[in-house]
Amino acid sequence: MLVPRPHHLTTIETALGRHPIVVLTGPRQSGKTTLARELVSEDSPNYFDLEDPVSLARLDEPLTALRPLEGLVVIDEVQRRPDLFPVLRVLADRSDRSARFLILGSASGDLLRQSSESLAGRVESIAIGGFTLLEVGPDDATTLWRRGGFPRAYLAPSEADSVAWRRQFMQTLLERDLPQWGVRVPAESLRRFWAMVAHYHGQIWNAAEPARALGVSSPTARSYLDLLTDALVVRQLQPWHANLKKRQVKSPKVYVRDSGLLHRLLGLESEKALLEHPKVGASWEGFVIEQVLAAEEHDEAWFWATHQGAEIDLILRRGDRLLGVECKRADAPRLTPSIRIAMDDLGLEQVAVIHPGTRRYALAERVEVVPLVTLAERGRLFAAV
Repeated sequence: MLVPRPHHLTTIETALGRHPIVVLTGPRQSGKTTLARELVSEDSPNYFDLEDPVSLARLDEPLTALRPLEGLVVIDEVQRRPDLFPVLRVLADRSDRSARFLILGSASGDLLRQSSESLAGRVESIAIGGFTLLEVGPDDATTLWRRGGFPRAYLAPSEADSVAWRRQFMQTLLERDLPQWGVRVPAESLRRFWAMVAHYHGQIWNAAEPARALGVSSPTARSYLDLLTDALVVRQLQPWHANLKKRQVKSPKVYVRDSGLLHRLLGLESEKALLEHPKVGASWEGFVIEQVLAAEEHDEAWFWATHQGAEIDLILRRGDRLLGVECKRADAPRLTPSIRIAMDDLGLEQVAVIHPGTRRYALAERVEVVPLVTLAERGRLFAAV
């Protein structure tokens, strides 16, 4: 079964029309290669898979291999050959622009730093994740939440097959991929640490507790978190700081980006186990946040919290507008003091309270309850202004 992803294809093609080089990042197995092969066949001389020894051999002399090519050229898993970036800069600066380059990578931090430093002014970056509600439709929202958005986990023939795939994905990432990218941390240490992050999912990060449990320093624990963030399997949602007298939280919140991986880390292998688990609310919050970030146009995103207890799950900036998102796994959410405080203190233009029900209704001026399925129908999350 192939789930169409026309929005991503349109975004990639538009970016290639603006820049000679486009960097497409996303976690391993999130569908980047499938998208690229809709644009260039894997049998084409313009397709290079750097996990394929033949492609690696063809690029022994990269300038000689790439200079004659015309049209769209795809280089998959480019983090294996960072030395290609200076070569791509030379090719992008040719006056005839006879070739454009789509670069695929499964890591964000170093990859994006290399591209921004080597290819400044020549490159556009696009980040994708797994399947979204917009792609699978509202009827499969529960399955998407339970299994996560990785195509092979979501499309697995059975629940057991989905769980097995997620287990294997995590093992491969820790034992093969990260070492190939130059990570020198024992896989077992990262596995234990990742499980600790799952228990922090949706909470303010405190490096001291995981550090004590692992017998490492707090800076080492922070470096582990950054590794998993760069591998695009953990999200560090940074806090928004307003010029207020209130004491505001200054540490990030952490989320396992894919809900299916979160459930595997927590040992939740059925819908019943998920719904009975104490982290069910946090899991749903993280799932909604990922869906909102994928569906809603925004320039930046944060959360906001004070030490007095006021909090809002997500703040989106669009130009000079600030928009708030609250995630409430309740049939009929109510207006909370936190929403009122955030509206007043941060100057939020609107707040959408997302819930799993089907009704959309106003809670107060500029505050509206919005069903999650709105994100599956390309509906408007925020009222037009």
